[in-house]
Amino acid sequence: METWNQNRGTQGKQWIQHRIAHGLIGMIALIGLLLVRYAYVQLVRGADYTERLQAQVQTDAKMQSPRGKILDRDGRELAVTTVTKSIYIDPNNAADEDQDMIADGLAPLIGLTPKDIHDALAKGGGFVWLKHFLTQDEYEAARAFIHDHELTDCIGFNDEPKRFYPNDVLAANVIGFVGTEDKGLDGIEQAYDSLIKGETTEREIFTDRDDRPILDSVFQKGAYAGSRCKTVQLTIDSTMQFTVEQELDRAMAENNPAAVTCVVMDPKTGDVLAMASRPSYNPNQFYDYAPETWKNRAVSFIYEPGSTFKSVVAGAALQEKVVTPNQVFVDPGYVMVSGRRIQNWNGASFGTVTFTDVVKQSLNTGFAQVGLRLGAENLMKYAKLFGFGEPTDIGLPGEEAGILFDPDDMRASDIATTAIGQSIAVTPIQLVRAMAAIANDGVVLKPHIVKSIQNADGSTYMESQREEVGRALESATDKTLVGLLEQVVASGGGKKAAVKGYRIAGKTGTAQKIRPDGAGYMEGRYIASFCGFAPVEDPRIVVLVMIDDPGTGNFYGGQIAAPVAQRIFAQLLRYLRVEPSTDPFSDMEKTQREKPRPEPKKYEGEIPTGMIVMPDFTGLSIRAAAQKAAAVGLQFESEGSGTAVSQSIPANTLVEQGTEVHVTFGQ
Repeated sequence: METWNQNRGTQGKQWIQHRIAHGLIGMIALIGLLLVRYAYVQLVRGADYTERLQAQVQTDAKMQSPRGKILDRDGRELAVTTVTKSIYIDPNNAADEDQDMIADGLAPLIGLTPKDIHDALAKGGGFVWLKHFLTQDEYEAARAFIHDHELTDCIGFNDEPKRFYPNDVLAANVIGFVGTEDKGLDGIEQAYDSLIKGETTEREIFTDRDDRPILDSVFQKGAYAGSRCKTVQLTIDSTMQFTVEQELDRAMAENNPAAVTCVVMDPKTGDVLAMASRPSYNPNQFYDYAPETWKNRAVSFIYEPGSTFKSVVAGAALQEKVVTPNQVFVDPGYVMVSGRRIQNWNGASFGTVTFTDVVKQSLNTGFAQVGLRLGAENLMKYAKLFGFGEPTDIGLPGEEAGILFDPDDMRASDIATTAIGQSIAVTPIQLVRAMAAIANDGVVLKPHIVKSIQNADGSTYMESQREEVGRALESATDKTLVGLLEQVVASGGGKKAAVKGYRIAGKTGTAQKIRPDGAGYMEGRYIASFCGFAPVEDPRIVVLVMIDDPGTGNFYGGQIAAPVAQRIFAQLLRYLRVEPSTDPFSDMEKTQREKPRPEPKKYEGEIPTGMIVMPDFTGLSIRAAAQKAAAVGLQFESEGSGTAVSQSIPANTLVEQGTEVHVTFGQ
C-alpha cells in the first residue's frame, strides 16, 4: 500500500511537470508568433501603416509666433497680438452639388451672405479666403458644420495673428495699425515692421477624430528665439497722452477746426512724451475711417509757422548782435519791402517800442526790419542750425523735410516775410525741437519716439540715448531769449497760456493757409498755434498746440491755441509733480477781504463819433461778456473762469471803438 502511494505521487509530479513544460512551449511559440508579426508590421508593412496613420491623425499646419508688443515708457501695453482662426475654401475640391448647401449653411454661421461664398467659389483655384479673424463662436459653429457635412477636403482653417489695441484711439496716429498677413501699414507698426513682425513656420500636428488639434502637438517646444517678434517701447507716457487727447477733443468742440495737433517733448532728452492729432481713428477698426485720418500730422503736415518762428529769428538777431533787448524801434504800423506791404497783426501802429516790446507784441514791422539786418545768409543759417529744412529722423513714416529758401534766391521781400514766419514751411515736430533747443540752453537734440527695443528672449536690441545735434545759440544769448519769451506769456500776446504759480515761456503764431496749388493764400483761412516750455527755471516739457483752420471766426493763436496749451501745461506740470515757482494762492486773502464794488457812475455826456461807452461786464459769463463786447466794437480779452469780477477799463468810461478790454473771471 505504501509503495502504491509513492508511485502515485511520483506520477502526479511528472504530470504537473509535463503540463508546465507544455505551457512554456506554448508561450514561447506565442511570443515567437508575436515577434514575427511585429517584424512583419514594422519591417515589411511599416512604411505603409505609418503613412495610413499620418493620413488619419496628422496634418501640416502653419504655426504663427505672435507679433511683438508695443509699450509706453512705463511698460503699459499699447498694442498686443492674439492668434485667431480664419476660414478658407478650396473651390477645386468643392463638389458642384454641394456648393448651394455650403453657401446656404455656412454663410450665416460666419456673418457672410450666400452670395459671398458663391463669389469665392467662382474664383476657382485651390485656395480662397472666406473670412479673416473669426470669433470663437463663429469658429465653433463653422467647425461643427464642416465636420457634420464631411467638408474637410474643401474647407479649412488657418491661424492668423490679430493685432489688438487695448486703448482704442489713444496714440493711434503714432502706433499705426496692421493689415492682413501681419503687415504693419502705418506708424510704428510700419516703421518697425521687420523687427516686430511675427514669424510663420510649418509643422506637423496630430488631430483627433474630429480634426481637432491634440493640444500637446501645437505647443511651441521652448520659447521663440528668432530674430523677429521684438517688443518696442515708446517714449510716450500714456497718462500724458490721454490728457493731451482730452484737451484736443475739447479744442475741436470749441473751435470747430479742420484739425488740431499737439506734441509734448522733454527738452533735456528729446523724448516725445505725447503726440496726438484730431481727427483720429480707432486702429482696431481702421478700415471704417478715411485714410486722411490715419495721417500723423505732427511729422507729415507742413505749414507756414507764422509768429512762432520769430523765436528763432529773435535768437539769431541777438546772437549776431544786430539787436539788443532795449533797442528802440519806431513802428509805423506797416512797412513796404520790395513793393510788398507788411503790417502788424491788427493793422495798427505801436509807435516807439523796444525790441522786447516787438517780441511781446509780435510786431511784424519790427521783425521785418530785424530780418533785413540779419540778411538771407544768416537767416537760413540759423533756421538750419535749429533743425528746419530737413527731417528730424524721429523714426516715423511719412516725415516731411519742410521748405526753406536758398539764400542766393532770396529777395528783400523774401527775407522780410521769412522773418515773420511766412514763405517757409515746417512740420510741428521741427518747431517743437527748435523750442526745445531754446529751453535746453541753445543745444539742439534729436527727438526720439522709441525708447528701446527688446528681443523676444528679453535681451536689449536697441536703447535710445540723448543725442546732441549741435548748438544753435550760445548760452548767454539763449538766456536772454528765454527772458523775452517769458515776457510774451507773462504780459504779451501769449498770456492766455499762463498758469498761475509757474513761469512759462513761449510764442504764439497766426498764419494764413497756403492754397493747395501754392499760388498765394486762402482768404479767411488760418493756422493758429502756440509753442512754449515750462517751468522756465528748470524746463521739463515743451508743448506745441496747432489749430488748423478754426471755424469759429476767432483765429489768433493767442486767443484759441494758447488757452489749450494753458490747460495742458496745468495738468502735466501737476502730473510731473513740478513745484510751483511762486505761491499761486498768495493774493487769495486780499481778494477775499475786498469790499463789494460800488456801482459805476453812469456816463451822461454826448458820445462823439467813433467813441463808445465801456459796458459793465460784472457778473456776466465769458460768452455773454464776449458777445456784449463784440456788439459795441471792443476787442475782448478774458482771464480765468466763472463770472466777470473785474475789467481793465472801468465801466461807463468813454473809449474809442476797437479798444481792447481785459476782463477777469472768477467764482
